[in-house]
Amino acid sequence: MATSCECKIGPSILAADLSMLGTECQRLMECGADYLHLDVMDGHFVPNITFGHPVVKCLRPKVPGVFFDMHMMVAKPEQWVEGMTDAGANQFTFHVEATDDVIGCIRKIKEAGMKVGLGVKPGTPVSALVPYIELIDMALVMTVEPGFGGQKFMSDMMPKVQYLRQRYQDLDIEVDGGVGPSNIDVVAEAGANMIVSGTAVTGSDEPRAVINRLKQSVEEALQKARLER
Repeated sequence: MATSCECKIGPSILAADLSMLGTECQRLMECGADYLHLDVMDGHFVPNITFGHPVVKCLRPKVPGVFFDMHMMVAKPEQWVEGMTDAGANQFTFHVEATDDVIGCIRKIKEAGMKVGLGVKPGTPVSALVPYIELIDMALVMTVEPGFGGQKFMSDMMPKVQYLRQRYQDLDIEVDGGVGPSNIDVVAEAGANMIVSGTAVTGSDEPRAVINRLKQSVEEALQKARLER
């Protein structure tokens, strides 16, 4: 399961104080975050509603140069590509379940100049990602049902991560949902290198320590895998 991928920790800003979004994003980066994970929900693909590209566009100047991973929990994601490109997004991550034309959506994202992430919900087999692996930059394995923060981590999703890492050693694999210090070792050992963490980071009195703990576990697992290569 060796990989050349790098460890990256991306706090979910949905768990932060949304009334102070710019300040919160700056604080998270200062605490050692590698990127920011922005959850966009449309009330259709998931029942919740968060924010759209106007908020992202306002946020972009507050944290220039920071990598924005847009988690697009939206129906018909292809309709959102242009707006997110204009807003300054770096990666457009959508769900395989959300569109009938996955390849067309991937093409549109790439033509817009963004990286492509493709995710699966807990009830979707990881095999649904396989036809598109060579076309994407990152695979997202959800460890909660998408739509709401604060849910319990589903450890039975780890075989999906293991499946991907065993077959695609250099693929960025992101895990999102209920990840924190109590379960990061399981996630890291499965082979994930991009870790989304919400309340475990933003709700902590010492977010820097939490980010460091997550990073240490993933980096140790990656190093062990490299030595076994």
